[in-house]
Amino acid sequence: MMEHFDFFTTFLHHPLLQLLYTLLLIFSSIPVSLSEIKNTWIFDDYRSMILFESFGFGKNGHIEISVTNVSWSSQQNILFHPSSMGFFIANIPSFRSIWNETEYNKGFCVLSSRYAKLIFKFENLSADSTYKGSIEIDEPDEYNLVFGNCQPKFKVSMDVHTEMYNLKDGEKDYLPAGQTPLPKLYFLLFLIYAGFFLVWVFACNNQRPRVEKIHLIMGALLVFKCLKMICASEDKSYVRKTGTPHGWDVAFYVFGFFKGIMLFTVIILIGTGSSFLKPYLQEREKQVLMTVIPLQVLENIAYVVINETGPATRDWMTWNQLFLLIDISCCCVVFFPIIWSIRSLREASKRDGKAAKNLEKLTLFKQFYIVVIGYLYFTRILVSAVGAFLNYRLEWLITVLEEGASLVFYAFIFYNFQPMEKNPYFLINDEEENAAAQILEEDDGPFEL
Repeated sequence: MMEHFDFFTTFLHHPLLQLLYTLLLIFSSIPVSLSEIKNTWIFDDYRSMILFESFGFGKNGHIEISVTNVSWSSQQNILFHPSSMGFFIANIPSFRSIWNETEYNKGFCVLSSRYAKLIFKFENLSADSTYKGSIEIDEPDEYNLVFGNCQPKFKVSMDVHTEMYNLKDGEKDYLPAGQTPLPKLYFLLFLIYAGFFLVWVFACNNQRPRVEKIHLIMGALLVFKCLKMICASEDKSYVRKTGTPHGWDVAFYVFGFFKGIMLFTVIILIGTGSSFLKPYLQEREKQVLMTVIPLQVLENIAYVVINETGPATRDWMTWNQLFLLIDISCCCVVFFPIIWSIRSLREASKRDGKAAKNLEKLTLFKQFYIVVIGYLYFTRILVSAVGAFLNYRLEWLITVLEEGASLVFYAFIFYNFQPMEKNPYFLINDEEENAAAQILEEDDGPFEL
């Protein structure tokens, strides 16, 4: 009974995993930039365009920008023109048009594009190579703040401080227009999951003799989900008022990490039939856990780097691709235990003669398999696809869709795999047994990923 949990405990103390935990804490300690008051350091960068951030502006939108310690250099003896470098803003359609212009027009200067709204050029720098100014957004929209370099043979270094906000009743609101409902939404989700946890505790208490370790892990999953939601609410609340999360982002990352670990662990343990088909893990199932847990650590490290550095970092897209690759890998790996359990049930039905009971379990595992596929497909692909077509003011709907799907998924697995009393007098007549055997025989085809 305790073999797979002894393995789990031993694995948590594996030297490699301890190293990955340490790396996670290091990345969680990176100076905060998951905010709308940002400090970015550009060093020897030769890119023709550097995207700093995107922000959804409403009425009375403002951008404040301060550039210091500006310097440029080139390994070639070329005359530098200060008007060839500067900052501009562009809404999303305009930014795409500018990108197309640079792709198809060799030597095109992005600062001269009719789609770019210029903020300033380096010829406006003061004597000590600094600039400080602000602009007001006339037309509410989602804008990108971009640095343009029309002399890419020159590398530029600078410190950039930006503040983006909307004025509401004379006060600064640092959240983009599409994220203003998020603090209340996350708090509502916290209350929902807190109630979910209390119901789970009540259900486990009523069936205490039948509570397995996996049910405790499921409870821990709800606890970390609750903590993640309240941290997300406080994070967004502080960013809205002050422009920075005041450390709530670190707590959000930490609890989000443990929530991810618990979620995939629960899916894998249920998929292996833990405490439902068998009380132990086979070697190949242990290998799945040994694969998924380090991948989850690496995925959370990539997530922290993506959010803490921002698109101005040269390797930002690489980290995004790494995050996507790891996430897809985790999603694929968790399917194997479910497939193995379905095959095991089919083989058992041919040996033990308990066709009706095996059919009941097989049906449940097939439903679980379909629900897991639907949940991962919806949250990883469909939500992103819908978000690409949403107006920037409706950005909060992405969170509603994603968290709504998560809530439905949690409700399914917690309801179907709750501790339940097994009726020792459960009897099946010969007619039901023969009908179940016939269904299993007809459903004996291959069941693959």
